[in-house]
Amino acid sequence: MSKIFISLEEAIKKSLELVEASTLIESIPLEKALGRVLSKDIICIKNLPAFNNSAMDGFAIKASDAGKTLTIKKKIFAGDKGEVSPLEKDECYKIMTGAKVPADVDTIIPFELCTNVSETSVTIPNEVKKGNHLRLKGEEQKEGNTLISKAETINFSHITLLASQGITMVEVVKKISIAVISTGNELKEPWESSDEEEIYNCNSYGIISLLNQKGFEASYCGVISDNLEESSKCISNLKKYDVVITTGGISMGDADFVSQAFKENGLEVAFHGVNIKPGKPIMMGKMDNTVVISLPGNPLPALINTYLFILPVLSKKQGSKAFYHDTTFSMNTQRFEVKQGKVNIVLGKVENGNFKVTRDNKYGAAMITALYESNALLVTKEERASLEVGEEAHLIKFDSDLIEKESYIFN
Repeated sequence: MSKIFISLEEAIKKSLELVEASTLIESIPLEKALGRVLSKDIICIKNLPAFNNSAMDGFAIKASDAGKTLTIKKKIFAGDKGEVSPLEKDECYKIMTGAKVPADVDTIIPFELCTNVSETSVTIPNEVKKGNHLRLKGEEQKEGNTLISKAETINFSHITLLASQGITMVEVVKKISIAVISTGNELKEPWESSDEEEIYNCNSYGIISLLNQKGFEASYCGVISDNLEESSKCISNLKKYDVVITTGGISMGDADFVSQAFKENGLEVAFHGVNIKPGKPIMMGKMDNTVVISLPGNPLPALINTYLFILPVLSKKQGSKAFYHDTTFSMNTQRFEVKQGKVNIVLGKVENGNFKVTRDNKYGAAMITALYESNALLVTKEERASLEVGEEAHLIKFDSDLIEKESYIFN
């Protein structure tokens, strides 16, 4: 009797249901906060800007003095402190960008718009818009506003905002612990010698580097041999991790002991097998508090499934509110066929808004260079047999960030 595999939509739903956001927090220096997830809202404690200031080098005037020749009362530079004496009739200030604007003026006129400029006087243009180039206290952010929300992932713009508040320590979600292991007697480490009947273990290195690229840290825990007793013993030591990722050993072969070894250690399987090509033999479940994700042994589906399934799961576990893949669209430029009856995960390249399938969609599960030649995934519907030239192709780009709302669109 043939096994029934669940749909991609159901697999995505089940995979995200497996995880709950980590509640462990820590305080870290601002300079180390890039890419971390905030554990609480950041509230504005200092108005932005902190005082009325000039957006341009120019003259600070009253808009009602448009068209007049004014006497320059004082030069005001950025960093000058204290109050200045009020303007008398037909006077103005010469002011520099960022300087504090006195309370008795309401408009800044850039130098280049003025005429008859001298050390002591200036003629203001006739057409003046009140409030121009004047940045008002708190117009960007006011004290008490929420600057950054809990569960946001800190980027460079957040760092800038935090620094503007004088914040030096940030409370974030503690990094989750991730273990990556491979299986197979045929595997050799890159530093070992390998004969023609052995292969180098590239899966773990590819997965860990992908996770690092996306802001996660993972520990490489070596290779499990094709032996049930040894596999079970090794897996029993992995329960200290938040997430365990394995490659190989989960299909229906006689030497595929991984799923059985996990079950002996209490794994509750959420699903085992998804109706996709490539990457069908993927297993997910929970072993006590540890999320287990077992991927195919071939490099191509292992890395594709890491991108498609694991990144959202890790992001949710890490406490981020953004854990769905973003989709964009391009124009398909080359006809290609897909396997009807399955969701096809198709590699391709997006350039200038156009999508071109990789190698005519003819590559094997062990072909590593197909990943190198691609920068996007296209996901088809099960009933599809081909994609035609000129069709709108909905894609997940490798360099895109995860977003807060589900936006999967199958072609």
